[in-house]
Amino acid sequence: MTLLNCLLSAWYGLPFVSPNNVLVSTINGVGAVIETVYVVIFLVFASNRKARLRTLGLASAVAAVFTVVALVSMLALHGPARKLLAGLAMTVFSICMYASPLSIMRMVIKTKSVEYMPFLLSLAVFLCGTSWFIYGLLGHDLFVTIPNGCGSVLGAAQLILYAIYRNNKGNAAGAGKLQGDDVEMSVDGRNSKVADGDDRGATGSTKAGKMVSQV
Repeated sequence: MTLLNCLLSAWYGLPFVSPNNVLVSTINGVGAVIETVYVVIFLVFASNRKARLRTLGLASAVAAVFTVVALVSMLALHGPARKLLAGLAMTVFSICMYASPLSIMRMVIKTKSVEYMPFLLSLAVFLCGTSWFIYGLLGHDLFVTIPNGCGSVLGAAQLILYAIYRNNKGNAAGAGKLQGDDVEMSVDGRNSKVADGDDRGATGSTKAGKMVSQV
C-alpha cells in the first residue's frame, strides 16, 4: 500500500498534473524507490513459496493500478480533470495505507501487548501524517490535507495504544495471528521433531525389549 501511495503521490505532484507540488513528487518518488527495494528484499528472502507468490501478485496489482491511472490521466484527461483523477486516486490509496495498521491495533487491544507495534514506526506515521497535513493546509490542497489528516489521527491512536500497553508482554496467541504461515511451519517442524522423537523412543524401547529377552 505504501508503494502504491508513493507512486500515485509522485504522479500527482508532477508539474503537468498538479502545478507547484514539486516536493510531493520528489519526496514520494524517493519513497517509491525505497518501497520497491523493500518488496524486492521480501521476494528474495520470503520464508515460503506461498508468501512469495502472494506478494508478487500484490506487487503486480500495484503496478496495474498505477499504470491505469497514469494512462487514463495522460491520454483521456486534461487540466483540472487530470488533477482530479490523480488526486482522488492518491487520496483513496493514501487513506488505505494509513488504515493498514488497523489490524495490528486490533491485535494490540485484544492481546494487550505492543510487541508487534514498534514505537518508532508509530511515531513516524504520526509525524509524517501531521507534517503533510500541515503542508496541505498551507497549500490549500484537499488531496494532500484529507488523507494525511486521517494518517495523523491514526498515528496518534497508535501512540495512545502504545502508552496504554507499553509495559505488557506479548503472548503466543498474538504471534500466531500475526505470523500465520511462519507459525504454521514452525508448528509443523515441532510436530515432526516430536514424531521423530517418538519414533526414536519406540525404536529404543524395541531394542531394550530385545535385550531383555536375550538376557
